[in-house]
Amino acid sequence: MAKGAHGSRQAAWEFFGAELKRRRENAGLTQVELGARVFVSGGYIGQFEQAIRKPQLDVAQRIDEVLQTEGFFERTWRKLIDDKRYADYFAAVADLEALATKICEFAPSVVPGLLQTAPYAKAVTLAANPFAADEYVDDMVSARLDRQRILADAARPVYWAILHENLLSVPVGGCTAMAEQLEHIAALARERKALVLVLPRAEGACASMTGDLRLMEFDDAPPTVYTETSFWGELLDDPAVVKRARHAYDLLRGAALSPGVSLARIESAAKDFRRCASTT
Repeated sequence: MAKGAHGSRQAAWEFFGAELKRRRENAGLTQVELGARVFVSGGYIGQFEQAIRKPQLDVAQRIDEVLQTEGFFERTWRKLIDDKRYADYFAAVADLEALATKICEFAPSVVPGLLQTAPYAKAVTLAANPFAADEYVDDMVSARLDRQRILADAARPVYWAILHENLLSVPVGGCTAMAEQLEHIAALARERKALVLVLPRAEGACASMTGDLRLMEFDDAPPTVYTETSFWGELLDDPAVVKRARHAYDLLRGAALSPGVSLARIESAAKDFRRCASTT
């Protein structure tokens, strides 16, 4: 699929942005003025117009109210955001990632989607869907790589990832694919696009925490926490739950290796997989 579908979807979001700009200017409003009326920053309005970020549904609805567009932006949003490449419980998370100013993740068993290479993502998808058609697999991989654009954006969020040491030693996709995956993570860390820490298995109880954990912060909305297991995920913004999740993440961060030592551990594992690939 996937390239054609991704291209057409991006073109549709660009149309959304162009229409937003046209109708805003026709209403005689600046980006800052429209943003104030729909409770986001003027910078966000500019990023919606450039198709860099996607508005949330309630923002699209308020834009319709302010610009008196009779539900145009809500209808367009609903059509575009109905992305079957994501599980129902994850679709809102994928949308929020593009709005976040800070993302903190803990990954106990699989490299987070924002860090995955195409071969790694394909191997993970096939492992969970061994009878899937090639088109489906390509679609899932494309969706995962599409999300990673936020780390290349100049306005990218602050991104922390804590990886359990165990996942550095599992050859997902084979030795070559795993070497490439770890080298990719190391490159992102060296380019300061991500701060990656390794949680050593020697930390025992702390390192035995199961389930992915993700905290997201925003300029114009409350922070959220997302937790995921193999078959289900849940997005929450209850302040008490978010506070507990932050505390758990702080404990994980305190138990993790330093950034420099973590990077050395990741690069060492990558070299081991390169040696493995050369002997097979």
